Amino acid sequence: MTLDANERLAEYLAADEQFAAEWATRRKLKVDPRLTKIGAALRRSSIDELPQLINILRGEMSLVGPRPIVADEIAYYGASAELYLRARPGLTGAWQVGGRSDTSYEVRVQMDRNYCLNWSMLEDLSIIVKTIPVVLCCRGSC
Repeated sequence: MTLDANERLAEYLAADEQFAAEWATRRKLKVDPRLTKIGAALRRSSIDELPQLINILRGEMSLVGPRPIVADEIAYYGASAELYLRARPGLTGAWQVGGRSDTSYEVRVQMDRNYCLNWSMLEDLSIIVKTIPVVLCCRGSC
């Protein structure tokens, strides 16, 4: 990310309605002005996720679960916020294998809700297996 990431994002969204609509729907941008060239390559390949392995070893995250969100995103979860907050965030999850940035934020919330309500070890194993081709093929990465 660039040092002035928040300012760049605000200017970018104010300058183009299409990008503002994309951000409002997905909370992600296919062309993110905040990313450096190296950062964009790391994000496309999902290598930027590797440091989260340290969080897993510390017990702050799990291998599978809803993806971490920033504080202002909790409002999007509405009545499902409590479910989300009770779950340990994961390195991978239903959203990663179910569409990632190609889905709306509303769909992401629904996937997280369903994951929390229907958790099983078998589903976690399925998500782990599905994650491999998603990452290798860079599916849904910005």
